[in-house]
Amino acid sequence: MRIGLYPGTFDPITLGHIDIIRRACAMVDKLVVGVAINRDKGPLFSLEERVALLEAECAMLCEQTGTEIVVHPFENLLINCARDVGAQIIVRGLRAVSDFEYEFQMVGMNRALDDTVETVFLMAEAKHQAIASKLVKEIARLDGDVSGFVTPLVQERLLKKLGKS
Repeated sequence: MRIGLYPGTFDPITLGHIDIIRRACAMVDKLVVGVAINRDKGPLFSLEERVALLEAECAMLCEQTGTEIVVHPFENLLINCARDVGAQIIVRGLRAVSDFEYEFQMVGMNRALDDTVETVFLMAEAKHQAIASKLVKEIARLDGDVSGFVTPLVQERLLKKLGKS
């Protein structure tokens, strides 16, 4: 069984994330969506809320793709998380050249720690390349329309979290 790991903070999950998850499903039998517990980032949504949103969105993707998708919180090194879930592939989404520079360094470090785990980069669809969770939160905070960047469920939860609904 080919297992992939798609890690991120997902604060909140965007249409760009969903696009990468959908496309990653074509490459693996099982996709683990790793939700990073990153206290330094100070996420808007709690870990439990991020996991619940991912599980809701991924349930639909499981039905559409026929791929098993599991949401898995983690707080250790990414390569250790990959080992923990049995992943042979780490899936990373790229939006711009600046993403590649950081990801290139990460791949080198991960390969030094465990050269049996490959990293695969998926370019975000053109219509999703500008989407970043940080920007989505800022747009919502300032009463902008985020419906083109997140699902209706995420938009509802985001506006409620910000006291806008």
